[in-house]
Amino acid sequence: MPSIPRRALPVLFLCAATAACLPALAADAAWPARPVRLVVPYAPGGTTDYAARQIAQKLTEQTGISFYVENKAGASGTIGSSLAAKSAPDGGTFLINDTTYAMLPHLFRKLPWEPADLVPVTTIVDAPLVVVVGANSPYKSVTALIDEARKNPGKLTFGSGGVGSSTHLGGELLKQNGKLGLTHVPYKGAGEAMLGVVSGQVDVLVTAAPTAIPQVKGGKVRALLVTSPQRLAALPEAPTSAEAGLKDFTATNWFGIAAPKGTPQPIVDKLQAEVKKALASPDLAKRFAEQGASPGGLSSADFGKFVLSQTQAWGQVIKAANVQPE
Repeated sequence: MPSIPRRALPVLFLCAATAACLPALAADAAWPARPVRLVVPYAPGGTTDYAARQIAQKLTEQTGISFYVENKAGASGTIGSSLAAKSAPDGGTFLINDTTYAMLPHLFRKLPWEPADLVPVTTIVDAPLVVVVGANSPYKSVTALIDEARKNPGKLTFGSGGVGSSTHLGGELLKQNGKLGLTHVPYKGAGEAMLGVVSGQVDVLVTAAPTAIPQVKGGKVRALLVTSPQRLAALPEAPTSAEAGLKDFTATNWFGIAAPKGTPQPIVDKLQAEVKKALASPDLAKRFAEQGASPGGLSSADFGKFVLSQTQAWGQVIKAANVQPE
């Protein structure tokens, strides 16, 4: 089954800042002298929102310009993403999104914007996925969970934040790579799915490290596996996929910035440089590390390539899981 490349980074940024995607630019294109909006297409409190607010604070400190987060949730992130794509390309609005966007082209028959309407700026962070079970679960290791799932196909359940969500497809990727007979139980959101595994309503959940770590440290769930190449300092007892015998289970949840098509290249380049500088600061690096996240800062071109490969890879997972587009 396919693995999701860690560094290969939705059609969201497919345009990838090629010359054909941008108009003729004035050499002296200036950074906007007004507050900059960072659109997050999800509700406050999630991992995308957390990453956006952390980087907004640092960018404000560095540039002296106010960067603020505006949450526009709904329709699996398509409402906020469409808003950003249709905003004026003057450096006043950017989109912050995550891995989910690489899945959307395969989950919807038609999206309310064209792939080239957004161009890549840079990555903020990426974080591995974590396989968790409830603190009272009988499965003390991923090996025990795998053995049970293979012996009794369909008996064990995995929760998700809904059909087509990142937690759903993370669970499907685990199923495919481990050849496991797990039954999907969708909830109305990722928070409910976490409560489901904490309470024992479902057996397992595959979620991003920033979501899992507080629950592990709070004694609510047990981490059985992380999809990073090395063990996480925040979850030292959890083996990597390779250590657990699932070497192709290597997906991450990444967070990046995109700009409306036509945003002047000097502005795109300046934001990329400022984000990279922010991620190198000890205080921000420490906060993200505590969440199990690695700093980004990819160039616009490299981010575009990464997004394309992510879109293709998650498309294979969705097809194998027979998830039908809406």
